[in-house]
Amino acid sequence: MIASVVARPTAGPSSPADEYIPLRLNDRERQILSVLEGALSVSEYTDRVDSVMAWRGARTGRAVEELQEMLAYMTGLAVAASLKVSHEPCLEANADVFREAFEVGRRFKGMNPDKMRASYGKLIYMLQDATAPDVIRELGFDPLSRVQTVHAELALLSCLDLLEEPELPLAASPAHSAEAADAKAAATARLLARFADGDAERAVRLERCLLSLADHACLVEASSSRGLAEVWPRSSRGPAEVQPRSSRGLAEGPSLGTLSAPSRHPLGTLSAPSRRPLAQAHVSPVDAMLRLLRTHFSPASTSVGPGGAASASLQITAGRGGARLSHSHASQYAYVEQSLLLWRAVLAQLPRMWALAEKDLLSGGYRLRDTGQGRHRVQSAPNVGQLMSEVLRRLQAEQGGGWVGSSAVHLGDDDVPNALVWVDKYSQVPRILGPIAHAVSRSTLDSLAAKPGVSGYIVSAFGSAEACRLAVLADFFKHGFDGSGADNFFDAGSCIDGRLTSAWHFCAQLSKKPYYPLFQMSGFVGFDGAFGRR
Repeated sequence: MIASVVARPTAGPSSPADEYIPLRLNDRERQILSVLEGALSVSEYTDRVDSVMAWRGARTGRAVEELQEMLAYMTGLAVAASLKVSHEPCLEANADVFREAFEVGRRFKGMNPDKMRASYGKLIYMLQDATAPDVIRELGFDPLSRVQTVHAELALLSCLDLLEEPELPLAASPAHSAEAADAKAAATARLLARFADGDAERAVRLERCLLSLADHACLVEASSSRGLAEVWPRSSRGPAEVQPRSSRGLAEGPSLGTLSAPSRHPLGTLSAPSRRPLAQAHVSPVDAMLRLLRTHFSPASTSVGPGGAASASLQITAGRGGARLSHSHASQYAYVEQSLLLWRAVLAQLPRMWALAEKDLLSGGYRLRDTGQGRHRVQSAPNVGQLMSEVLRRLQAEQGGGWVGSSAVHLGDDDVPNALVWVDKYSQVPRILGPIAHAVSRSTLDSLAAKPGVSGYIVSAFGSAEACRLAVLADFFKHGFDGSGADNFFDAGSCIDGRLTSAWHFCAQLSKKPYYPLFQMSGFVGFDGAFGRR
């Protein structure tokens, strides 16, 4: 029954998706997260361990020394935060606290890809070294533990049958209206009454699982198990639009009705998830760009767009304007559309994406080498590779043999050294597409064109607001997908990784574009976003 709540993509050959849905953090875990982030902010682990001097010398000894320093930071911050820790001088005495802190950080990152941007890489590289046998021997304990998931929590409660309950889709689905929120709360109360057996603490844990499933349902709502063709119809009307989420349906927790007061107290924090669901934050920018492509450009003609208005050509030629690919208008349209659908398919599976990336990162050795993009840890990523192959097969089947460009996936090489680089590249997609979609939206561009001072600039430079919008979109759809951006000819092109590289390159060139003043007037300050947690 959970299949109607989440898309159930498999994280392994036969693993259901709910096995990879992270469990939401409770109050105590948020305190532990603050301790971990504080320690990571002052640690210089990767600067010291991945330096040339450390690599040529006793690197294991340097890693152990830096890890011990990190753990000492965490102990001090935990004491300051009034967390229960041992005051014994040996680090092994707090092994459980350290293990829990690392797990909480990884789980939080999986649920919030936009957070811990400056510290997560340091954390995962630290754990890569900390799980090596010789380092474990020096530390006296293994700091790695499995990330807590909804499936594991329900198994501990002997409530896996809850995943097959007919009312689960209602209790764990986004609510888009007050009526839907009330129905969702009633379904939640009935499930808790049925599975909690009157135990208030058990009810708290069960509701935490339901809220975690609801978070995930927001993420995959637009990528249901009905298939890619139904979710992403190939028509001029654009992809299925992700509807706005009701803040009430997410921010207000289900009422426990007759449960005792102590069971309701901790649910205030648990029932306050992000006011911007992950699907809206990561998939909607891709949806918006697909709508713009299909609204303003025709797949086969450059004379008339889907709405009957004149349309610009998307044709590109290698060697002109920095392009390294040669495509006719029809081929470029299909290439852009397929690239956007690919990004959307990957972003719609964020929990699985992070789980597989971490599995690859923490499951084997690596080589530290200069890849031409700096010194990186080069490591194979078989699980991520399997995910990409699966997504590509589905998309190519939907295209009916009309796939444009290369299907090569770079992983574990100079282009994409490891799974961390891969997952970071795809998490950048909303930050690339969001500002562009905002700048050309009617609410933004038309309001700017209505201002006396800006109106004259738009008319003199572009002719009209609509012509300006078309010029920006045509430039992005051509030169954000033209195979450019690499340091040499062989590392660029139409491969899966090269599509994102070209989009990054377009972002780097934006300040040189004739329409850049319009981006500035729309409130644009950069594509990178905030690195802080809040």
